[in-house]
Amino acid sequence: MPDSSLASALDDAQIEQFIADGFVRIDNAFPHRLADEARAILWRDTGCDPEDPATWTRPVIRLWDYAQEPFRLAANTPVLHEAFDRLVGAGRWLPRGSLGSFPVRFPSPDDPGDAGWHIDASFAGPDGDAGDFMSWRANLHSRGRALLMLFLFSDVGEDDAPTRIRIGSHLDIAKRLAPSGETGLSLRELAATGFAESEHRPVALATGQAGTVYLCHPFLVHAAQPHRGARPRFMAQPPLLPRVPLSLGRDDGDHSPVERAILRGLGR
Repeated sequence: MPDSSLASALDDAQIEQFIADGFVRIDNAFPHRLADEARAILWRDTGCDPEDPATWTRPVIRLWDYAQEPFRLAANTPVLHEAFDRLVGAGRWLPRGSLGSFPVRFPSPDDPGDAGWHIDASFAGPDGDAGDFMSWRANLHSRGRALLMLFLFSDVGEDDAPTRIRIGSHLDIAKRLAPSGETGLSLRELAATGFAESEHRPVALATGQAGTVYLCHPFLVHAAQPHRGARPRFMAQPPLLPRVPLSLGRDDGDHSPVERAILRGLGR
């Protein structure tokens, strides 16, 4: 039986918001109980005591791929699958079997060292170093990534290191990537200007209760920030992988909202 506490599918206004702003927030995208179960696993792997802040000695601990049942179920609720269909296109994306990495952020006066503006690059170039994330690339067709997703596994308020989002910045990145063709640009090349093309954009914060998911355009410029709250923040940031490449020239005109946003950025 479907979980009646879960959200409904995206409406047309939310689709238009996604195209214009580069993201949409879905509250109650997965059940709170799954967040609780997953968080217990993550706490164990941090090596920290959830009841003893004296053990929270680092501003961020990175935990790697998680495929246990709470994570798989959280990634594959009916409302999320329906949202993927609406944003990417039915049959054009691959279900997730895990939720990727978790940068667990702890309250700390220290600089976490990873709070710069960026987009998430999605493929290694022919001469790139797979171990050097700055050499990874993005291109106009967003090879290897259909969506960036932010899964909140703890309640996140404004002081709890919410991800910062430059609203509408995906349109700027589409223009930036256009001249580079299929080769695209490396994250190092994109970051060389400090993402100045999107500095004028207003900033939103990815806050919400556990169970909230932000579905973001793959070109959206975003950044971490220091944690000034009281409880650690648990969030996954996996990509939604494409089953078929994005296309900006569909003969039938059936462009997905992700594709329509790129075309809008190019002024088409």
